[in-house]
Order: sequence, then C-alpha cells, then structure tokens
Amino acid sequence: KDSKTRRYYFDEAFLDVMAGSSGFKLSRAGSGPARVRVVKRAKTHTLLRLRLTNRLYSGRTARYRLRFDLDDPGGVATRDLRVGDSFVSFPVWAYATDGTPGSSVSVVFPKGYQARVEVGDLGTPVIDDEGRTTFRSAKLAKPLDFFAYLRADRRGAFREERIRPAVGDGRADLTVRAWVDDGPWAERVTGLLGRALPVLGREIGLAWPHDTPFTVEESVSRSSGGYAGLFDPGEGRVEIAYYANDFVVLHEAAHGWFNGALLADRWANEAFASYYAGLAAADLGVVAAGPGSANATDPARIPLNAWGRLGSEPQSAEDDAYAASLALARSTAGRAGPAGLSAVWAAAQDRIGPYQPPDGSPERVVGAPDWRALLDLLEDRTGQNFDDLWRTWVARPSDLPLLDARAAARARYAAVMAEADGWRLPRAVRDALRAWRFEDATTVLDAAQNALRDRRTLDAAASAAGLTVPATMRMAFEDDDGFDDTVQEARAELDTIARYEAALAARPPETTPLLTLGLWDETPESDLAAARDAFGKGDLAASIEASNAAAGTWGDAAALGQSRALRIGLLVLAALLALGLLVVAIRHRRRRPSPVSLDPIASGD
Repeated sequence: KDSKTRRYYFDEAFLDVMAGSSGFKLSRAGSGPARVRVVKRAKTHTLLRLRLTNRLYSGRTARYRLRFDLDDPGGVATRDLRVGDSFVSFPVWAYATDGTPGSSVSVVFPKGYQARVEVGDLGTPVIDDEGRTTFRSAKLAKPLDFFAYLRADRRGAFREERIRPAVGDGRADLTVRAWVDDGPWAERVTGLLGRALPVLGREIGLAWPHDTPFTVEESVSRSSGGYAGLFDPGEGRVEIAYYANDFVVLHEAAHGWFNGALLADRWANEAFASYYAGLAAADLGVVAAGPGSANATDPARIPLNAWGRLGSEPQSAEDDAYAASLALARSTAGRAGPAGLSAVWAAAQDRIGPYQPPDGSPERVVGAPDWRALLDLLEDRTGQNFDDLWRTWVARPSDLPLLDARAAARARYAAVMAEADGWRLPRAVRDALRAWRFEDATTVLDAAQNALRDRRTLDAAASAAGLTVPATMRMAFEDDDGFDDTVQEARAELDTIARYEAALAARPPETTPLLTLGLWDETPESDLAAARDAFGKGDLAASIEASNAAAGTWGDAAALGQSRALRIGLLVLAALLALGLLVVAIRHRRRRPSPVSLDPIASGD
C-alpha cells in the first residue's frame, strides 16, 4: 500500500507452470509486448519470469494472458501428459498466491472430444452451441492446493487390422482398431492377441466360442475395476485401454471364453480369465504383472459371492477381489488338473449338469453354472473335493448353512446310489440336488429308500420261490412320476409270488393211484412253468391265472381221481355184466337141437 512518501509497484512477476511446457507468450490487450522467459526448469515444474509492459501500482489491476504449450514427452503409455489427435490427458493447476485467494480454473475442449475429470473438482461440464465442452471450478479459497487431472478422447479416428489366429480346429475373427496416432499400441496388442489366442484355446480346451467377428478397440478405460479393459460379448467388442499392460490384454483375450456365457458369476469369470492369462504369459515368455497376492485370513477381505457388479465396490475392494479370485482359481486348478478343468468347461459349455445318471442321454440344464453349480461340476468331473476352497474364498456367512446342507445331502445321495445297485434314481432327485433344494432332494431320497426296501423284500421272496423278478418295478422306480407306482408294483409282485407259492404248496408230496387218475390229461407243472415265465415277463395277471390253475388242479386231483375211479369201476362192472350176458346167450344158443328135414319120399313103379 502506498504511503505519503512511497509508491509501490510491480514490473515483473514469477510463476510456476507445469514441467515440460514450452512456447511461452505473454500479452496484454492495448499495450506493448510483454516478455517472458524461463528462469528454471525442474522435474516437477518450470519457473517463469514475467516482464510487465507497465508498472502495476498498488491498488491497480492489469489483465495479462500467458499462453504456452504442454508438450507430450512420449514414452510409456501411462505418462501423465499425453497429447494426440485421438486422446489427451493432462494435469491442471490454479495460479495465485496465498495472499490473493479467489481465482478459478476453466478447461475447454473442442467439439468431438469426450472428456471427463479423473481427479479434482471442476463442476458439471457445459456444452455450448458450438459443441465445446467447458469445465469450470468455483472460486478457490486455496488456489495453490488445487489440482485436477483430465482425460478426453475423440472417437472415430481409428486404423484397423484384421487377424484370424487359429484356435483349435477353427479360427478367431478379430478386427483390431487402434488410434491412428498410436502405432505402438496397435503393434503390441495385435501381435500379442495373434500369439495368445491359440495358446489360450489349447489351455482352456475349448474352441473359440464366437461365430461372429469381434472388434478389439483402443480406448480410454471407463471401468472402475481392477483392469483397464471391458469385454462386451453382446456388442462383440473388447475395449482395451491405451495404457493397458500385457497382462490386461491377455486377460481380456481370455474373456473370449469367460464372459458370462460359460460361467454365470463375475468372480468366476474374472478368476479364470486371470488364471489362463497367467498361463498364456508364461507360455509366450511375456512378463505380465497380474493382481497382487491375497490373504485368505485378511479380515477386510470380502467373500467373492459378495463382490458386486463392476463399479459398485471401492477400488481397494476391487483390487482385493481380483487377487482373491485369482488365488482361488490357482488352488482350484492345482486340485483339478488341466484335463479336469477342461472337462468342467466342456460340460458347462454343453449345459450338461452335475449328478448325471449312470447311463442314458446326458441331462441338460438351463443357463451357465453359478457358484453352486460350478462347485458341483468341479467335484463331479474331477472326483476331488472343493468344499473347503468355497468356504474359504467364495461363501458369505449366509451361504455356509447351504454348504452344510449340501454335504449332508450328497452323503445321503451317495448312500442311496450304492443301495440302488445299478438302478437309476429318478431325475427329480438330481434336479433338486442341482438346484440346491436339499429338503426336496431328501424327501425324494426317503421315498427311494422305502422303495428299495420293498425291492429287497421282493428279491428275497422271488429268490426263495425260484422266480426271476421282472423289470417292471425297476422301470417304475426309474420313471419321473414318483414312487407310488413302484410301491404298488412291489405289492402286486409279492401277491403274485404268494399265489405261486400257494400253487407250490398245493403240489402233492407223493403220487397215489387216485392222484394219478385225477391228474390224467392235466398239466399243473406246465401251469407252474407258465406262471414262472409270465412273472419274469411282468405279466402278473397271467402268472396268477397259471398259478391258480396249477393249485386248483392239484387241489381237485384226489376227488377227481376218486370220481374217475368210481366211474371206471361202474364201467368195468357194466362191461363185465354185458360180457356175462353175452356168454350166457352164446351158451344157450349152442344147446338148442338141430332142425329135422320133412321133405316127402318119392316111390317108383
């Protein structure tokens, strides 16, 4: 502030701007040229000396404009300052002194750029009539503390290259779209994808699962997740950030298989995309840094089943979940083995569920396996146990009772399967197990065990009677309409056996003349044979009829023999009487005298 004897003024000022700046120009409207020169260049800033055109006295203001360029230094894709036709990223500072707060910051992007603020507060963007996007801060109480970082990309400026790498017996069809001014990204990503996809197909054990072409596009990552990539199978597009490292490229390539179509849960797709990306990196000799290590006992770690959709978790939780999912995938792969995992992926792709019957056509399911079906498939296809891994890494506290119920139901299922001894349990129990409806599964298993007890009773009765059990009860057991018909069939067969045994009991212990006479022209043994044959074929009515016939024949044989003997005796007596009469008649006839001739005697002369 001026005094009575002194006047204060500025004829120069010093200002720090961002490191790497150049092309400085200082001007003031309506005045002569102002001068600016670099006083010092440091790693973090550049110090400028501004020579004012006129003295700036106390209490006065003057408006100067300083123009300068932010020069892209080149180098790594993740550098802070990047300037190109397709993409720009740069930091923003505010200018003032601690004693003169109240300045503000504005950033204007030309039409065609899609911009966003990565760090800092620049308010809501405004788009003017000419399509320019402007970000503007409020007045800053502490300008020297202000910092912002912005990114902007302009879509449409791409160069394309089509690649068709061999994957198994087929080929993947990809178009790689890189920014026209980013040749290094195009060369690196195109080459890596061409080499990696055949390796991934071999390791995963599946062909490339897409019939339509895919586009791999360089982008600014709009993902808040752990990787600078986005796989959208519905759009047939993969976005890989300009700064993505080789592991991210391999990870997104593996998402060609693990993308929601093969497995349902996000954690499972991320887990095995990371796992196979690591295998491909090792096979190709690529140094690729993936997620960090995970601690299973970390109290801050969230269960993988609690990992939300992309962008719903804090970055620290995202990072931990990616690391945990990879740790689980590695443990799972170590236990399952490469062939075991490939068998699981093949079943998942073909929608073949766990708990398949021992014979017949495979039972298919609807939809990709979730965490429950994946656990079932892993144990079904590899013969290994993964319950402990799911309890450690996947399950929420609310999921643990389900795993307990699963263990009990599976043990019960195994016991009933052994008891069935080759008989196929109905699909209802397998569907209930696949859906983790363990109470329903137990209800069906209880009914199955009751039916199997009837089977054992029936087998014992048939064996004792020398009969062959028909297939009818087995068919009733294996059908999908419950066990009522099985129980009814068992009862009917037991009744038929009882009829057969009654027929056997009716068989006389010894043969007498009267029995022989009563069984004349009768075939009870043939009836028994017919009963056995009909029973073995499942024709219970015919078997009962034949058994009843045999029993009736033997039961009536004595009376019939006596009746026949009486009739025969009467016939013999009648025959003897007739014979006696005939003999008498013959004798009487022989005793009669011979007749005398009465012819006249002739005389002669």
